[in-house]
Amino acid sequence: MAAASSSSSSSYNPSTPHGVAERRGIPAASFVEDVETYLNQAGLDVNSSLSFLQDRLQQYKIVEMKLLAQQRDLQAKIPDIEKCLDIVATLQAKKGSGEALIADYEVSEGIYSRAKIEETDSVCLWLGANVMLEYSCDEANALLKKNLENAKASLEVLVADLQFIRDQETITQVTIARVYNWDVHQRRMKETLKEI
Repeated sequence: MAAASSSSSSSYNPSTPHGVAERRGIPAASFVEDVETYLNQAGLDVNSSLSFLQDRLQQYKIVEMKLLAQQRDLQAKIPDIEKCLDIVATLQAKKGSGEALIADYEVSEGIYSRAKIEETDSVCLWLGANVMLEYSCDEANALLKKNLENAKASLEVLVADLQFIRDQETITQVTIARVYNWDVHQRRMKETLKEI
């Protein structure tokens, strides 16, 4: 089936959205204006074409589910990074004032404790995979800002990828409907000709 699509792209040029052939490895769906030409150029019959298009639609849906999971993870991560930045900024603002910072923190789910934080020049940050490193407040601030920028940039790319994949799903669904309707029309015409 992949050979059929590559041969069709060399000789048959259906329009793709904004001339995009793929986005980050996700192949673009082609809008089929003339079903008969599409089937002839691809060298497929109706059933194999519909099967190919259904498989492609399922692949798009799987990619969409993965992207949605990544989007949820990033949307949960960004507020955490912003909260950490606020805490580091508060520690830096209290620095030199001689007054301790009283903070409530979560020990585990639903269990909180209160801490008295004296003046400090460093903070410990969880990096993931059960790794914690100590940074100076300035280094922690810079690292957190960089992580926040990266997370927001990744979220923007994910949103664009999701829009792209949804467009491809729509184009594929329309193509499936067009091929199916063309096949129904052809069968009816054959039946009409037999009756005559």
